[in-house]
Amino acid sequence: MKITLLSGGTGTPKLLQGLKRVIDEENISVVVNTGEDTWVGDLYLSPDIDTVLYTFADLINEETWYGVKNDTFITHETLKMYESDGFSEFLRIGDRDRALKIHKTYFLRKGYPLSKVVDMERKLLNIKGKVFPMTDDRVETKILVEEDVGDREEKILLKFHDFWIKRKGRAKVLDVFYENSQYAKGVDGALESIEGADLVVIGPSNPITSIGPILSIRDIRKALKGKKVFVVSPIVGDSAVSGPAGVLMESKGYPVNIYGVYKFYEDLVDTLIIDNKDNLEEKKEGIECNVVTTNIILKNMEDKINLAKKILEEYRKG
Repeated sequence: MKITLLSGGTGTPKLLQGLKRVIDEENISVVVNTGEDTWVGDLYLSPDIDTVLYTFADLINEETWYGVKNDTFITHETLKMYESDGFSEFLRIGDRDRALKIHKTYFLRKGYPLSKVVDMERKLLNIKGKVFPMTDDRVETKILVEEDVGDREEKILLKFHDFWIKRKGRAKVLDVFYENSQYAKGVDGALESIEGADLVVIGPSNPITSIGPILSIRDIRKALKGKKVFVVSPIVGDSAVSGPAGVLMESKGYPVNIYGVYKFYEDLVDTLIIDNKDNLEEKKEGIECNVVTTNIILKNMEDKINLAKKILEEYRKG
């Protein structure tokens, strides 16, 4: 059985931890969001890609779901000594994590496509599963916000990192855009992994900024048509399990509940997996796909393995 995951950088990697313990890793492929990729100084950051690589390699820092566990921060702290106008590192990057980013930056500057660099890193980390960026083209997630500037309100278009890291999500969100996605093409390996999958699983990542950029690429969305697609909800009750998913769903006109998740994926989803707390008939009203209830709060490895087993069980039911 071959499974392809669509992933951002937190919820879906937790599910990946469980899946790779119940099926052979070489049968798992992950297509990863790159809409949050950015430059910090001269360093290229592909945060969701790196999180998936570290998760596969059992290196991920599970306290932050970013970077390497037990990393040191000597370089970052030393750089803080030299901060000045135009020279600062707003993201706390660990030393071992920085090494991977330097590797990625070096080969990108030499003209290698991101997908080739990621595959090099996958092999260097002895990962048997496959990891694909959604595209080798530039696609940037931009957040339109409204902020008070003096005595007036002003609309500002932010990169995701400016919104989430610098402002910590403290801004009135008006809309979200996937800049350049209409011209981007899916990576060949990503498209092939979707087309060859027995099951595609969209994990409990932020629908708007983690999965939305992937689905905004036309040939990826086309490849998903006709596939068996399971969606794990990132929403329990009327709030997101983690991160800014709630406020971002509202900005795109979706209610923050399981119905809003369904509407976002309506043309793709066969089975929607929701939390036991949402097992109420009135909450399912208007949802016209198979609905499965289980525990989707992934606090420990047992929870992750149980969710992975539930997904496989539901798939085998047909």
